[in-house]
Amino acid sequence: MTIKHLINHLNLIFRCFFIGILLMVLATSQQSQALNNNQTIDKPTNPSLGVATFAGGCFWCTEADFDKLPGVVTTTSGYIGGTLKNPSYEQVVSGKTRHVEAVQVHFDPKQTDFATLLAAYWVTIDPLTPNRQFCDVGAQYRSIIFYHDADQQQQASASKTALQTSGRFTQPIVTEILAATTFYPAEEYHQDYYRKNPIRYTYYRNNCGRDKRLKQLWGKKS
Repeated sequence: MTIKHLINHLNLIFRCFFIGILLMVLATSQQSQALNNNQTIDKPTNPSLGVATFAGGCFWCTEADFDKLPGVVTTTSGYIGGTLKNPSYEQVVSGKTRHVEAVQVHFDPKQTDFATLLAAYWVTIDPLTPNRQFCDVGAQYRSIIFYHDADQQQQASASKTALQTSGRFTQPIVTEILAATTFYPAEEYHQDYYRKNPIRYTYYRNNCGRDKRLKQLWGKKS
């Protein structure tokens, strides 16, 4: 091989290497932009399924709690209640977008119903503390039941009234009941976090004092 052929060969290798690096950078940039814009693939749903949306502090924990329930088909962590379109996690946790961390639940009406989900929801939250859930402080972590129709609104209101008048607590129930607005799925790494990162999730939940506080409130772990 002559020096000229060697130089041409090296130039060809360099061009291929450069193009490969450029394609990798572009792919990484597109993936990062998709995550920042919440362009994640939502979990598949079926028109026959019911939908319910609950905010109970950290959505990692709320999602894990609802996934245990019979009749729950899918759960999706996300953001709801604010005015900014396609908010990122960093924007929501700043407290400036007015969104809350929430979980949207799709359930099989043949196996469960909204009333059952409501009953399960109450014992997974602290309904007495405003603008906070356990170690997570701020309005973005407050507890809210988002209703999707008049029937859910009525059931949620009746459930809250029943808890308030049950005599279990002397403090007022501060959990809000609001109409559901646009729900934005959180970034993919937040979905099923407790399954993807069981050690980190368990460490966070234990150190946040969630189950300890739930035992104080309800007499048992969630």
